[in-house]
Order: sequence, then structure tokens, then C-alpha cells
Amino acid sequence: MAAHPSRSMPVALYALAAGAFGIGTTEFVIMGLLMQVAADLKINIASAGLLISGYALGVFFGAPVLTVATSRLPRKTVLLALMAIFTIGNLFCALAPNYPVLLLARVITALAHGTFFGVGAVVATSLVAPDRRASAISIMFTGLTIATLLGVPAGAWLGLHFGWRSTFWAVAAIGVLAMVVIAALVPASHDAGKRIAVRAEVRAISQPSVLLGLLMTVLGFAGVFTVFTYIQPILTEVTGFAESAVSPILLIFGIGLIAGNLLGGKLADRRLMPALLSTLVVLIAVLSVMTFALHSKVLVVLFVGLLGVAAFATVPPLQLWVLHKANDAQSLASSLNIGAFNLGNALGAWLGGTVVAHGPGLGALTWVAALITLAGLLVALWARQRENSELRLPASLCASSES
Repeated sequence: MAAHPSRSMPVALYALAAGAFGIGTTEFVIMGLLMQVAADLKINIASAGLLISGYALGVFFGAPVLTVATSRLPRKTVLLALMAIFTIGNLFCALAPNYPVLLLARVITALAHGTFFGVGAVVATSLVAPDRRASAISIMFTGLTIATLLGVPAGAWLGLHFGWRSTFWAVAAIGVLAMVVIAALVPASHDAGKRIAVRAEVRAISQPSVLLGLLMTVLGFAGVFTVFTYIQPILTEVTGFAESAVSPILLIFGIGLIAGNLLGGKLADRRLMPALLSTLVVLIAVLSVMTFALHSKVLVVLFVGLLGVAAFATVPPLQLWVLHKANDAQSLASSLNIGAFNLGNALGAWLGGTVVAHGPGLGALTWVAALITLAGLLVALWARQRENSELRLPASLCASSES
């Protein structure tokens, strides 16, 4: 029997955050290793950027498939199995002899990502009172932000001093530790969720409000990753930092992620749609103004931190919107939204590579990213308009019946 949701934040949330830390590290650490990987495997920066796109596409396609395939299994069992896949994938990355094998290993690792966060988000919301669900999601995602704060700079430092393969060995070790923590702290009493037929889940996620939420997520994070995928060459080639300065600057970005994630959770718990719109507006503003800061070392460090705040303040509202609108299909919808985040990552990495290789270059990435995120804001405004129209319709029907 499931325990009743708690008003306090249970320790199991931090176990989920430990898994999120490992997965977040392997997703984002490649940004700090892009130049080392490109040099070692004798490929260009744009091709190295496809290691981010390949991972993201693995998440996008793997999330719904694995979520449906594991829907009848206990959720704790699913989380542990996914961490095992994650660990094995990182071992293959560390041993990859060439670029195609590394790309394939990244895709294998990515298969665990979307379902872990999707199932984990549902478990997290089941552990707390209804009015604290966004905060519970933000605590789980804090593992992802701490990965960017500590895991990514540490991984970049390891790659610089001991070779990029050492980073993936370290991440595989994190995966093993995360499995131990989840096994010890996530209670089996929260495994059993309400199971519904796959067709009913598909109907639930096919609702326009859910699809619009997924599209918001894709466009919002495509803007973020148009810039963040190429943050190492931006800092070294545009701003003029030494390669050794990248890790400390990524630390600033990670601090911003933690602050933004927690802030976004609190805002979404209060008023979801205003939180969603305001965080997207702030992200657009940061990306736009950052364009004018790229040639100033002081200003670019400030804006890297602000980008972290603005980017992850959008995560809890976007995730909670999809959970609210999906009704009974929460596991599938949640996993799909994680896939949507990563489809946005893939789109941003590809678009950024196109701008770098064939367009105006690294210095143009920020304003291109702002335009993409603006499209996400327009979708959010459309979703709000639809929601308001749906609310007005029953009221008008009641008024006509009374008359």
C-alpha cells in the first residue's frame, strides 16, 4: 500500500536527485570536452557537437518506448534497471576506439535518460502533498543542476589533465553509486502507480494542451542548447579565455542552474501559467542581451551565470504543465517531456553547428537562440489563450442555461 504524501521533503527525493546527478553529468560534460574529443578523434567541432545531438535523440526516442515497455514493472525496479543501462553506456564511451562507436555509446547511454526522469518525476510527486509537487520535481532536478555545478567542471578538469576518457570512467562510477543510493532510499511502497491501457495513455498525451506543452519545451531548450553546446569555443575563441578557464566558468553556470531550478519550482507551485510565461520571457532577455557581452570577460561570466538561472527556472513549470494536462498518463507524458527537452537539445546543437559551420559564426549563436526561445513563448501564449477559452465556454453555457 502506498504511503500518504508528506508535507515534508522525504529523503527518497534526494536519492532520485543522486540518479539525476549521474545522468546530468554524462549529458552535459561533453560540452566541456568538445575540443579534446575533436582533437583526439580527428573530427571538427561541428561533428563533435553531434555527440550532443545523438544523445538527445536517443533520449527523445528512448523515453516513450522504454516507458511503455516498463509500465507494468515496479517503479523502483525500473529506476535501478535504467541506472544499469546508464552505467554500461558510459563504460562503452570510455572504451570507444573511434567516433562512430562513441556516438553509438552515447545513444545507448541516452536510452535510460528520459524514462528515468519521467518515472522519477512521477515518483517524486507521489511523495509529497499536491501543493508541493513542483518543488518535489525541482529537488529531483537539483541533481541535474548540481551535475552542472560540480560534475561538468570536474569532468572538464579530468578531461584536460587525464584525457577525456577518464571523465567517462568517473561517470560510470557515479552510476554505480547512484544505484546503491536508490536501492537503499527509494521506498518500494511508492512503486505501484495507477496503470492504464497504452491506448488510453496515447489518447491522454494527444490532447492539444499536452502537445503544446511538449512544443514549448522543445523550443525553449533548443534556444538554451544553441548556445550551451558551444560554450567552450565561445569562451575561448570569441571572448578570449584560456582553455583552463572553462571549468571555473562552468561552475558559475552550475550555480545559476541550482538557483533557477529552485526558483522555478517555487513560482510554479504558486501560479503555474504566470511562472511559465515569465521564465520564458527572462530566458529570451538573457540570451538577447548576452550577444553584447561576448567580448567582455567580466560580462560574459555574469551572463553565463544568468543563463543558468534563466534556463532552469523554466524546467519545473514546463514539467508540471505536462503532468497537469496528461491526467492519468503521467508517466508517459513526463517521459515524453524529458524527451522534448532533449529534442530541443538536439535541435539547438544542430542549429548551432550550422550557424558555426555555414553561417555568421560563434558570435551569432546568442541572438539565434533568443529567436528560437521566442517561438516557445508564442506557443505558451497560444496555450494560455486556449485554456482561457475553455474556461469561458462552460461559464457561458451556465449563463445561457440560467437565462
